Amino acid sequence: MSKIVRPAGCAGSCYSKQKAILEREVAVFLENSSQLNHVNEVYGLIAPNDAQYVCGGVAARAYRQIIDHDFEYVVVVSPSHHTYFEEISIYDGDAYQTPLGTVDVDKKMVEALCAGNDKIIASTLGHEGDEHGIEIQLPFLQQILYDFKLIPIVMGNQDSENIKILSGALTRVFKGKSVLFVASTNLSNNHSYQQATTLDKTVINLVNHFDARGLESEFQNGVVEMSGGGAAITVMDVCKNMGAVKSEVVLYRNSGDMANKKEPVTGYLAAVLYS
Repeated sequence: MSKIVRPAGCAGSCYSKQKAILEREVAVFLENSSQLNHVNEVYGLIAPNDAQYVCGGVAARAYRQIIDHDFEYVVVVSPSHHTYFEEISIYDGDAYQTPLGTVDVDKKMVEALCAGNDKIIASTLGHEGDEHGIEIQLPFLQQILYDFKLIPIVMGNQDSENIKILSGALTRVFKGKSVLFVASTNLSNNHSYQQATTLDKTVINLVNHFDARGLESEFQNGVVEMSGGGAAITVMDVCKNMGAVKSEVVLYRNSGDMANKKEPVTGYLAAVLYS
């Protein structure tokens, strides 16, 4: 029986479709990033999900923190950028593909997460075509970890109910296991440079204080903007349940910092959740 593999939908647009070039670009991003020396055990990361040429340096600062760490599982939680749906959708195929190769999906873990709540479904919803939220994270993970099992999760509705449902399921299924949780999210979008900096500063402060409830309140009330706010809050909750005691923003930039065009801009944050 042939494997069902999700093809690389945004290779050639969000990142290079040529393996050798992509490997070199990821390596350069990582080499130009610094690693915190006070991190013991890493539980999770928050990383941006825009095109690599715009935010690859910010994403690399997050992924640099897991160099020399090993994980059996990686759970990537992303928003859906193209399709709206109410549920939390975990890819029901066998693997995700990038130019660096395929990453196997752990179907037993997918089944365990879906058991007991009809809001978590095994589906292709949110995983179609050029949806990039999960895919854009994979080249960094492939280059650093080599061998891991993927659980790709897309939140359709990022309301408080789905955050609670997903964080509870992830805690139940992965407690005591070797797992990294990754939240895929950008920050404010389509504002002036100054407006973006002001809006994003609130997110930075809440993440640095490991204040998931404060972030949830500001996100749900529209005070801050995050494409994957629900994903970030879920990952913060689960990491705290797993034993993380610190949450630290290791880099913030917006697209105006990386381009001649200063506005409108999109905000990007890299954070690590650790003990």
